[in-house]
Amino acid sequence: MMRLRLPGVLALMLLALPVSSLPRMAVAAPAVAATSITVEGNRRIEADTIRSYFKPGPSGALDAGQVDDGLKALIETGLFSDVKIDRQGGRLVVRVVENPVIGRVAFEGNKKVKDEQLTAEVQSKPRGTLSRPMVQSDAQRIAEIYRRSGRYDVRVTPEIIEQPNNRVDLVFTVAEGVKTGVRSVEFVGNSAYSAARLRDIIKTHATNWLSFLGNNDVYDPDRVEADRDLIRRFYLKNGYADVQVVAALTEYDPDQKGFLVTFQIEEGQQYRVGSVEFQSSVAALDSNSLRSYSRVSVGGLYNVEQLEKSVEEMQIEASRRGFAFAVVRPRGDRNIEAHTVAIVFSVDEGPRTYIERITIRGNTRTRDYVIRREFDLSEGDAYNRALVDRAERRLKNLDFFKEVKISTEPGSSSDRVILVVNLEEKSTGDFSISGGYSTTDGALAEVSISERNFLGRGLFAKAAVTYGQYTRGVSLSFVEPYLLDYRIALGLDVSYRQQLANSYTSYGTRTVGFSPRLGFQLREDLSLQLRYSLYRQEITLPSYLANCNNNAANTSLAFNPTPAYIASVLGGVDPTNSTTSGVYGYGCYGDGESSLPVRKELNDGAALTSALGYTLTYNTLDNTKNPTDGLLIDWRQDFAGVGGNVSYLKSAVDAKYFTPLISDIVSVIHLQGGILNKIGDKDLRMLDHYQMGPTLVRGFATNGIGPRDITYRAFGAAGDALGGTKYWGASAELQMPFWFLPKEVGLKGSVYADAGSLWGYQGPTSWAATGEVNTATCKCGLQYDDSKVIRSSVGVGLIWASPFGPLRFDYAVPLSKGKYDIVQEFRFGGGTSF
Repeated sequence: MMRLRLPGVLALMLLALPVSSLPRMAVAAPAVAATSITVEGNRRIEADTIRSYFKPGPSGALDAGQVDDGLKALIETGLFSDVKIDRQGGRLVVRVVENPVIGRVAFEGNKKVKDEQLTAEVQSKPRGTLSRPMVQSDAQRIAEIYRRSGRYDVRVTPEIIEQPNNRVDLVFTVAEGVKTGVRSVEFVGNSAYSAARLRDIIKTHATNWLSFLGNNDVYDPDRVEADRDLIRRFYLKNGYADVQVVAALTEYDPDQKGFLVTFQIEEGQQYRVGSVEFQSSVAALDSNSLRSYSRVSVGGLYNVEQLEKSVEEMQIEASRRGFAFAVVRPRGDRNIEAHTVAIVFSVDEGPRTYIERITIRGNTRTRDYVIRREFDLSEGDAYNRALVDRAERRLKNLDFFKEVKISTEPGSSSDRVILVVNLEEKSTGDFSISGGYSTTDGALAEVSISERNFLGRGLFAKAAVTYGQYTRGVSLSFVEPYLLDYRIALGLDVSYRQQLANSYTSYGTRTVGFSPRLGFQLREDLSLQLRYSLYRQEITLPSYLANCNNNAANTSLAFNPTPAYIASVLGGVDPTNSTTSGVYGYGCYGDGESSLPVRKELNDGAALTSALGYTLTYNTLDNTKNPTDGLLIDWRQDFAGVGGNVSYLKSAVDAKYFTPLISDIVSVIHLQGGILNKIGDKDLRMLDHYQMGPTLVRGFATNGIGPRDITYRAFGAAGDALGGTKYWGASAELQMPFWFLPKEVGLKGSVYADAGSLWGYQGPTSWAATGEVNTATCKCGLQYDDSKVIRSSVGVGLIWASPFGPLRFDYAVPLSKGKYDIVQEFRFGGGTSF
C-alpha cells in the first residue's frame, strides 16, 4: 500500500484543528425507493403524474442520477415555474410551483393584422399553461408577421395580468410602426439588358406614387431571394449559360427610411446551339425517335426553358412507349471560342422506384380529387419526375393556391417513395363594380361576381350585369374543367344583350341565346374548342325611325326612286308630312336613317341562328397578359344552318407574332382575314356580314369600313354600314415602355401602321313589302358602295395596364380610305392590351 507521508510540523498542525474545520468528503446519496416520493405544492396536476417522471432502475430504487433526470424532465414540461427536491430521511420530497393557466389571449394596437391571423400564429392558447419562454417566442412570431408586410419598426410587448385562482390574462401590445419600403432597386454588372428591363422581370419594386395598389414595394427577404432566381432564369433562356447572380445586397438607409436593394450579376457570354445529338443506353429505345419532341434548334439561342420542356416531353413520350423508368438527361458542352453549346440528350435506365402514396396537405377548401386529377400518375405507378413537375405546374396554373410544392419522402421500402403535395389556399372569389367610358359603347357600368373554385370542386362560375349608354345585358357562365374525369372542359354561356342605336348605326339589336362548348388541350401549346350556339336576334329602331318605317310600309305609292330623282323633287316635299317624308324626306333618310336591309330585317322579324363551330388555337406566348415573345394563332369556323332560319359558313384566322428587339422594344406583327360563304338558297342577312372598323384598321370609326348604303346620299347623309363577306388586315407595331416612369404605372407607348380591306356585300338589295294598313306594295331598291380599296393608317398609342383592367388609347391618321368610309382618329376603350 502506498502511503502519503507529511512533514512532521504539517501533521501536528492538522491534528490541532477541530474536526468541524476539516473538509467533508463527498458521499453518494443513498438510493430512494420510487414508492417513497412525496409531492407538495401541486394543485391541478396529479401527484402520480409528477412521480411518473422519475424512472427507477431494475431494483425499484432511484439513485442520484435518476433523481436528477426526473428533475430536468419536470422542468422541461413547462408546467412549473419552480421545482425543488429534498431528502427527508428515506423519503424524496418534490416541491413544485405550478405555472398559472391562461384565461385569455388578447392583442392591442394591431390595426394592419387581424386578431384571427395573430391567434393562429401564437402558441400560447387560452386554457393552456403559461410558459414564459413560449410567450417570448410568440412575441417574436408576431413581429415577424409585421416584418414580412414591411413594418420593420414593429415592437411587441407581452404583458401578463394576474387573476385569482392562479390564472392570468396574456396581452400582446403591438406598436406597428410605419411601413418600411424599398427605395431603390439597382443592378451591377448588367450590360446585355438595361436596368429597366430587369426590373420588369423581378417582383420587388421601388416605392412610387402607385404603390398603394399593391405590396411589391415592401421589403421581403424571401421575395428578394426569389428575384435572384428570376433574373438567373431570364438570362438562361436568352443564351447566357454561364450567368450568375452573385448576390442580392440589401441596406437600410435611415435618411430615406427604406431599403436599397442591389443585385450583382456576372452575365458571361451569350451562346447559341451548335449541335443537337441523341444517345440511348436503353437497348429497345431508339433515341432518334424522340428527335421530334425536341424544341432546341441548331443555330438558335441557348434556352434553358426550351431545354427543360424538351426533356419533359421526351421523358413522357418514353413512358408512354412502356419505358417507365427511362430518364432523359441533357448535357451541354461549351465552345467558348465559337460561343456555341453542343447539346446531347442522353436516355438512360433510371432507378426502379414506385409511388407508394400521394399525400395532400393544406387543402382546407379544395377537394382532394380536384388536386389528384392534375396528376398523370397515381399510387403504384413508376415514379417519373417529369410527370411530377408537370403536375406541379398545372396546380400552380389553377390559380387556387398561394403556394404549391411537391416533395418526396421515403416509403416503406427502398424502392418506394411518398409524394407530398404541400398547398396554401387563397381566395378564389371576385366581386367587382366597375364603370367607364369608351368611344364605342359610351358610358358603361358593370357588376359581376365570379368564383374560380366553386364549392371547392374546381368549377368556374360567373354572373354579370351590364348597363350602359348604348349597351345593356346579363350574362351567366359556367365551366366544368374535367368532364367525366377526362381532361375535357365543358362550358355553358347564357346571355341577353341589347345594343342601342348610336352614332355608328341607325338601329339597335336584341340578342338572347346560349352556347355550350367543349375544350380539349391537345398539347401544351395547342388547344381545340368545339361549340354550339343558339340565339335569337332581332333589330330594333329608335322611336323617330320606327314611325318612318311604318309610314313607308303603309304608303300606297309603288316607287323605286333614284338619288337623282329624289334630289330633283326634294324641294317639293313637305318634310313635316309624315307620309311623304317617311318615303322621301329627312324624316327617315336624314342623319341616322335606316337602310333597306335594316327595314327588311325589321319586317321579317326575329331570326333564329343555330350554329356549330370550332376554334383551333396555337399559343407559344411567354405571357398571356403582357406578351413579349411568341406566336398566337386562332383558326375558327362556324356553320349556321343546323336548324333555325339562318345559314352560312364563316371562316377566320387571326395571328399575332411578338418578338423582342433592342432596349426593351417589342415588335408585333398582326395578320387577320376571313370569308363568309352562303349556304343553300337562303340569303345572307346584313347582320351576319363582317362589320369592321378600328379592329381592322385604326383611324376609322366603328363599322366605318366597307360596303355602305348610298341610296339617299343625295340628302347629304351617310347610310348604314352593310358589312362584307371578305376581309383582310395587316399591322406592324412597336411597343416600348416609358423608361422614365416606374414599372408599376403600367404604361407603354406604341407606334404602328395598319392596312386592310372589307368588301363583298351579298345581302338584300331589293325588297317588296306589304303594309298592314294598306295592301299596296312598296318596291324599294338599294344603292351601295362596295369598293375593294385598301385602307391604311399610321398612328401612336398608349397602353395602360390599369388597376381597373387594360386600357388603350389610340390616335391614328388614315393614309388611304374608301369614298364613304367614316374616319375617327381618336379612340379608347378596354380589353386585352396587346
